[in-house]
Amino acid sequence: MIATIAIGLLVGIIAKLLMPGRDPGGFIITILLGIAGSFVAGWLGGALGFYAYGEVPGFIASVIGAMLILFLYRALILKKA
Repeated sequence: MIATIAIGLLVGIIAKLLMPGRDPGGFIITILLGIAGSFVAGWLGGALGFYAYGEVPGFIASVIGAMLILFLYRALILKKA
């Protein structure tokens, strides 16, 4: 659990670097979205048997998951504004 949060922190930073721009909520929200992406990608990939815990594809999937969540967050929040 703690390792997933630490990876999520790193994933959030990478997602922010790969998707530059102004985020509603700032850098902290981006990191929290990275942690959420890491949890979702880790759970989904493991449940489907795509990879085991700690494998590189899981990290890549976490980054993609965080970017997807960040994209959806931006779309929903900026649409309301």
